[in-house]
Amino acid sequence: MVSCFFYMYFIPVYILILFVTILIDYVAGIYIESAIGKRRLIYLLLSIISTCLVLFIFKYYNFFITNFNELSSFFHWNYSLNILKIILPVGLSFHTFQSLSYVIEVYRGKQKAEHHFGIYALYVMFFPQLVAGPIERPQNMLHQFHDIKTFDYMSAVSGLRQILYGLFKKVFIADRLAIIVNQVYNSPTNFHGLPLIVSTVFFAFQIYCDFSGYSDIAIGSAKIMGFKLMDNFDRPYFSKSLGEFWRKWHISLSTWFKDYLYIPLGGNRVSRIKWIRNIIITFTVSGLWHGANWTYLIWGMLHGVFMVIESLVVAALNKYMMVASATLRCFLDRVKTFGVFAFVSFCWIFFRANSISDAFLIITNMFSGLHEQLSYFGMFVINKISLGGLLDKIWSGVSKFDLIISIITVLGFVFVESGLKLFNYVLGQNKVLRWSVYYIAIILILLFGVFDNAQFIYFQF
Repeated sequence: MVSCFFYMYFIPVYILILFVTILIDYVAGIYIESAIGKRRLIYLLLSIISTCLVLFIFKYYNFFITNFNELSSFFHWNYSLNILKIILPVGLSFHTFQSLSYVIEVYRGKQKAEHHFGIYALYVMFFPQLVAGPIERPQNMLHQFHDIKTFDYMSAVSGLRQILYGLFKKVFIADRLAIIVNQVYNSPTNFHGLPLIVSTVFFAFQIYCDFSGYSDIAIGSAKIMGFKLMDNFDRPYFSKSLGEFWRKWHISLSTWFKDYLYIPLGGNRVSRIKWIRNIIITFTVSGLWHGANWTYLIWGMLHGVFMVIESLVVAALNKYMMVASATLRCFLDRVKTFGVFAFVSFCWIFFRANSISDAFLIITNMFSGLHEQLSYFGMFVINKISLGGLLDKIWSGVSKFDLIISIITVLGFVFVESGLKLFNYVLGQNKVLRWSVYYIAIILILLFGVFDNAQFIYFQF
């Protein structure tokens, strides 16, 4: 009931859409389990098509119709289709994929069909992770709804601690960075050089802290109630390869695509040409999952293409590193980490830009006037201009306070994440230090947090 009220807070009538998808896959799971032969596959396909049709209508119909109309206009066809005036239900892609994983696992015989409608409905619409994941598997969640729950003090404390960290990342870091990012990316023609580079790096940390912050809040909320959700992030920006990055970023989605798309296509147990095809398809679909826009498709395809290129480069590099000294290997590891972060940040340009033209405009102007801007830093170092003068010359029109706080925040966050995992470190300290850290986090949130009703970025997916 709480999950229903939670979802209805957005657009109440949309609860009917969620109910339809729940009913389809609930019935399909029972029929798949009891059927034999080809009927199992038929029921599975009917379930997948029906569920995905709902997703297509609300998320992708207007995208395809718009592109069809533009194509029709280009070829001077006297034909066009009408756009639907509908709003995308919040979190539709998340609970659609969670529902699909259930029927697929029942078909594979790895999960028994759930006959209790209320429990299956709760599996799909469990409110902590309903709108932005993690995208759970039935093997992990369904049995937890059958278990009797009792209050556990240590789980509640751990959950509250994780919620606090999630709020800190969202309100203090992500939403603060969003002020600068939005000013630049919403008016890219007004900036060039360093502002574009810095804003792109800021967005990399904004989206990470925004999404991982939500995951922390969801996991912590579930933990208080006695439920365990899967981890969704594992310090992805310190990855040494793009493959490692995708094993640590949005883990629930990347493993979903691996298990239900990449491996069924053949994975890497096929010829190299087919493997390349499988990689490109998987990442292109991943891009389309994020949004019905060409910018997301390009973002996904770039990751797919680079995964292919990386496999060739890493194979050659690994042979060299086997005979390299320990110092050189350490240096090369740092270079690889920086390279992966730089590439991922570059790809985020297409993810964040309002259009493809804006994305290419940002890329084109990122190094425009950079030499002149760097010369101002030299003047600042030798005290020929003040900090305020430096910021005015490089980044006029932006709040100096927001910019300085954002830079300090990013540097501090990188330092904390690079040297240790915050939870493990805090837990290992005495009570006085632990509570000092909690109070400092709360004070920073209250003093410097941004409270302007900013939604989580992944709510739109």
